[in-house]
Parts: sequence; C-alpha cells; structure tokens
Amino acid sequence: MIRSEIVHEPIDPADVLGRVGDPGDGAILLFLGTVRDHAEGRSVDGMRYEAYQEMAEDVLAQIAREAAARLGTDRLAVVHRVGDLEIGEISVAIAVSSAHRAEAYDASRYVIEEIKKRLPVWKHERYTGGAAAWVPGHELAGGSR
Repeated sequence: MIRSEIVHEPIDPADVLGRVGDPGDGAILLFLGTVRDHAEGRSVDGMRYEAYQEMAEDVLAQIAREAAARLGTDRLAVVHRVGDLEIGEISVAIAVSSAHRAEAYDASRYVIEEIKKRLPVWKHERYTGGAAAWVPGHELAGGSR
C-alpha cells in the first residue's frame, strides 16, 4: 500500500519501515533525512519546517504514487515532518520495498528529489548566536518557495 503523510510529531523509522515489505521482496530500503548542524558555512541550532498542509499532503501523495508507478510496486511509504526540529531529528523518511535493490533505490531517489522540487514546505534555519533565515528553495508551480 502506498502511504504518505505530513506529521507534526517525531518520525519513528521503525513505523515507516513497517509499512512496506512483502515476502517476495529482496530489497527494503529506508532513507532518513535529518537536520544537520551546519549550512552554507554557518552553525545551525535547529530548523522550523512550515507547510501549506492540505496542498503538501496532496503533492506528497502524488509524488509517492508516481514513484510507485515507476517502480511497479505499491510498497512505498513517505513521511515528512513539520514544526520545530532539533539537530539530528528526522525531517523526512522514505521506505520502499521491491524485488530488486535498483528499483528501491530509484524510487527513493525520485521521491526525495521531487520533494525538494515540488513540496510546499519551507525551511527556516536557526543559527548559533540567535540569527535565523528562510532557506531559498526551488520555484514551485504558481509561486516561489
């Protein structure tokens, strides 16, 4: 089953991983995107993700369906977190299972690249010393990110 969701609570990797898998699969892949402690040469203390929730849910579901269609499976789960995150916390989790590893890697890469291009989620970095800034992103259809 293809699953996608935007959440406000911490992401449990075991939960996301548990949403995929089939006895016929020879590959199960889990990708975790985390908040890192630096960006553009600056020390980062944390990050706030904001979303246009309804649109983000629709876009994320569409991306998941596209990736699953490319893979030829329905065993794909993607979860993106919004709200305030600290260093090391998981912002996105993608789990894919398939008969072979190449398809799982391809689907996972497709999902994360399309999230970066199309998902209406914005990042606000908090820097050491108290400064903060919105992170420039890709232009979205009908507006800017």
